[in-house]
Amino acid sequence: MKPTVVFWYEFASTYSYLTVMRIDDEASRAGVEIEWRPFLLGPIFMSQGWTTSPFNVYPAKGRYMVRDIGRIAAERGLPFTMPETFPINGLKAARLAIAADRVGAQGAFSRAVFNAQFTRGLDASDDGVLTTCLTSCGLDADAMWARSNEDDVKAALRRNTEQAQANGLFGAPSFTTEDGELFWGDDRLDQALRWAITEKNSAVASKA
Repeated sequence: MKPTVVFWYEFASTYSYLTVMRIDDEASRAGVEIEWRPFLLGPIFMSQGWTTSPFNVYPAKGRYMVRDIGRIAAERGLPFTMPETFPINGLKAARLAIAADRVGAQGAFSRAVFNAQFTRGLDASDDGVLTTCLTSCGLDADAMWARSNEDDVKAALRRNTEQAQANGLFGAPSFTTEDGELFWGDDRLDQALRWAITEKNSAVASKA
């Protein structure tokens, strides 16, 4: 079996945009399975006494973030537009992503949302924007909205967020490996993939 990395992402996260656009290709080349896990950073920030993104709490950090992502996106041939609304409330998008996972479309839908938000600068908490993202993936929007409001989907998102907190996550994107190692940031994706492979090989060797 291939090693697995859990990809923790938040729809309000600018740096998650960079990872979402490359993680499948990078993981495929490395021979690693990715488990997409949307969660909410709001409760984690609140536990630290923040009522908004640290990029808003510390304006200098926010200005740097916008420039940093612009540079990285340009290097990778990606467009980047900072949306007027930041951070968005990612609740609806996260629930829809979990609903889309039931039909194998979580990755496609998530990419569509990040594209809408950070390529075109749209408000990804808006129902109309999210509906367009659903239909662009060939999904039945009415069915997905209904599914996203079912109790098991809501419970799944709560579990994701609680598990993220239990795992010590403090930002997104983050990655955890099968042995519980935590990596934070788009620039740690490659390291997380290498760690997963090495750890898996070591586990197999120890059983031989």
